Amino acid sequence: MTTSGEAGAVGEAGLRERKKQRMYQSISEAAIALFLEKGFDKVSVAEVAAAAEISKPTLFRYFPTKEDLVLHRFADHEDEAARVVTGRAAGESPLAALERHHLDAVARRDPVTGLSDHPQVLAFQRLLYGTPALVARIPGYQERSEAALAKALDDGGTEAGLDARIAAAQIVAVQRVLALENGRRIAAGEAVDEVATEAVPAAERAFAGLRLGLAAYA
Repeated sequence: MTTSGEAGAVGEAGLRERKKQRMYQSISEAAIALFLEKGFDKVSVAEVAAAAEISKPTLFRYFPTKEDLVLHRFADHEDEAARVVTGRAAGESPLAALERHHLDAVARRDPVTGLSDHPQVLAFQRLLYGTPALVARIPGYQERSEAALAKALDDGGTEAGLDARIAAAQIVAVQRVLALENGRRIAAGEAVDEVATEAVPAAERAFAGLRLGLAAYA
């Protein structure tokens, strides 16, 4: 039984965490606005701190590097595939859950699938892929995503086995290529709805291929 004191402590902890997340979001958004306006390399950390109305030491407590200010925008996607696998319905295979989740994101035109022509989304993508310092950080993001998914495929073990790591690498790669293809076509001027319509069978073919090669997870 939870006492009122324990409930209060839990509530306060939750409030602190929400405030912390809002601070992360506020600082990151202030930084990205400056980067989009002036260019990543032309904005100093001091300018970001001033725009966010905090000190430089406070900024560095939240974001150890300048690149983290940008990468925070999709940091919550890092373990998304792992969360889908661990939270899947009873009797649903990992690949079935991942395909369902991906197709749902396509239907919602989630920017993570590359299916967005919103000017701010396109500007962010140009910032991300047009800045060498940020591009250099992308492989690390992908490796962490693969590691989290591999653990989930291995039922949350402390260290995923080789088969799970190989499977995770293939799944993450497939999702990345699908998103990049969608984004490439939209950047070239194709309509989002047209690309999205063709993205569904493309994803279905990709996951069908995964099921053939990763039967243990299908």
